[in-house]
Amino acid sequence: MFTNIILIIILLHLVVGIAWLAYKLTPRKGEELIDNSEENDK
Repeated sequence: MFTNIILIIILLHLVVGIAWLAYKLTPRKGEELIDNSEENDK
């Protein structure tokens, strides 16, 4: 029983971590627009 709870917590932690990394690493349109406007200013 206790080991099942620990395994569930570990799996949830891994899923949340992978989802957070995917969110952080995906390019977003807002960031691309800011980057392009900075390059055009130079």
